[in-house]
Amino acid sequence: MSRVTLQTLESAPQEARPFLQNALNNSGFIPNLLAVLANAPAALETYVTVSALNGKASLGLAEREVIQLIAATTHGCSFCVAGHTAVAQNKAKLPAEVIEALRARGELPNARYEALAAFTRAVIATRGNVSDAEYQAFKDAGFEEGQALEVILGVSLATLCNFANSFAHTPLNPELARYSWEQAEA
Repeated sequence: MSRVTLQTLESAPQEARPFLQNALNNSGFIPNLLAVLANAPAALETYVTVSALNGKASLGLAEREVIQLIAATTHGCSFCVAGHTAVAQNKAKLPAEVIEALRARGELPNARYEALAAFTRAVIATRGNVSDAEYQAFKDAGFEEGQALEVILGVSLATLCNFANSFAHTPLNPELARYSWEQAEA
């Protein structure tokens, strides 16, 4: 049960409605994350704007989904893990074994993705204060200086979503149910 109102096209503040309509047009449903963010139209607009900017990054969709899944699993956001699993599988076409490793918080069976995942984990754990060795390992995997900042961009986007969902106790949309995820017990 959501802690905050899940807004609809009819109930959302006027400023949020175009963003919800666009989501409905693109996906055929309004993801509950957007229904939550619609309570604060500025938060919803920030999410949509930063998502679009993140989409312009030099990192490819598959790499951006690695970042999103690392952040979501690290932050324990079941909603975002499900949503990004769907994107990783259906749009980014990440191999199943990579997706499974991301969801399990394990080592990725692809050296480049593993370097990206390790750097993303370090960015989150150190709040950006990664060590020289962590940064060098990222560059040694073929990533460029600007892409380190794109990882931070992706983490910032994920943080908004992950924290909003954790706060709101956002329920999973039925359309995402087959991608559900629960954080393993520590």
